[in-house]
Amino acid sequence: MARFDVYANQGPHADSTPWLLDVQSDLLDALDSRVVIPLRSLQHFPAVRLPTRLTPVLRIEGQDFLLETPKMAAVPRRVLKAAMHSLAHEQAQICAAVDFLFQGY
Repeated sequence: MARFDVYANQGPHADSTPWLLDVQSDLLDALDSRVVIPLRSLQHFPAVRLPTRLTPVLRIEGQDFLLETPKMAAVPRRVLKAAMHSLAHEQAQICAAVDFLFQGY
């Protein structure tokens, strides 16, 4: 497992939130859980004004997804099957969103 890998959401909200983004440090790979952020389809998201720094829009397979940083959670490793994509190229935006959630800047 690698930080910024994207996994298919196997949960009950997979239709509106098809992806989970792994944001946990690779140094903690031995843990039996991973911290993920849901990636929600913009088609299923109401037009609510959220701070773009907290919830940036990221592209996967030509579609836009909202990084729902406030809904970050730990999940058991077993629910994350094979990585489907990587958003490592968006590291700066993702880390800025996490920093904004915890630090306020």
